[in-house]
Amino acid sequence: MSRVIAVTGATGALGRRLVARLAGVDDVRLRLVVRDAARAPRAHGAEVVANPGGYADADGLRAALTGAHTVYLVSAAEHEDRLQQHADAVDAAVAAGVHRIVYTSFLGARHDAVFTLVRQHAATEDRIGDSGVRHTFLRHSMYADFVPFFATVEDGRAVIAAPAGDGRTSFVSRDDLADVGAAVLLDDSGALDGRALEVTGPQALSMSDAAAVLAEVTGRPAVYLDQTVEDAWATRRPSGHPDWEIEGWVTSYLAMAAGELETVTDVVPTLTGHPARTVAEHLRAHPEDWAHLHG
Repeated sequence: MSRVIAVTGATGALGRRLVARLAGVDDVRLRLVVRDAARAPRAHGAEVVANPGGYADADGLRAALTGAHTVYLVSAAEHEDRLQQHADAVDAAVAAGVHRIVYTSFLGARHDAVFTLVRQHAATEDRIGDSGVRHTFLRHSMYADFVPFFATVEDGRAVIAAPAGDGRTSFVSRDDLADVGAAVLLDDSGALDGRALEVTGPQALSMSDAAAVLAEVTGRPAVYLDQTVEDAWATRRPSGHPDWEIEGWVTSYLAMAAGELETVTDVVPTLTGHPARTVAEHLRAHPEDWAHLHG
């Protein structure tokens, strides 16, 4: 009998990639749980279930997940009450009778992580672990496609200004994350139960390294300027974003400086059979990720 795998966040950049890899797999029935059915990716044989309220609508999510064997639980977008949304989503999955949760966490998830938003992932992992449901945590490193968005164009140069010091980050391609996610979801042997997999790129880059890669790929000069924490806050406050969000941005760089994002693992090649993509390889394959730097 076919297993039903429910994919949340199926309209997102990662979710769409994952759905493409799972579509048409024998003995799997895909269920795409989305806010807007019109935006759901097209996948042969996939069932689309709309839950407009997202994780904030626990009853709607429970109904959407009822009958699913496994759920790919994508972490919610950054929000002031994201941790509560995660807790409600986990509880909804348990109430729906889901047998297994595969959760997209973050590299080095700990309650005392320097990167404040990572602490939410640690708490969510605890919630899932305490539920008694089979589970695997995919602790994703920072996305490779974030590198161009760290930069602003100033005087013809792409400038990355941040308080990351000489810290290094094992940026990972979302293409690889989708490959890993598919491999984990399709392996129902139990061998991955209870495991937290640190999913990284093949190397850890400093921000100076990242700027050099950006220059090489885009053809636009790029530099990294190390900021103080005070300057980082001062240059981001005019964005109008709330303090909790700016704190998340700033502490993500401080986590780099503290060495919390430099871990490199072999999870991608071990589970997918191919090498992890470098930042340069990802950006060459996805020029749309840096098109704004030539706008």
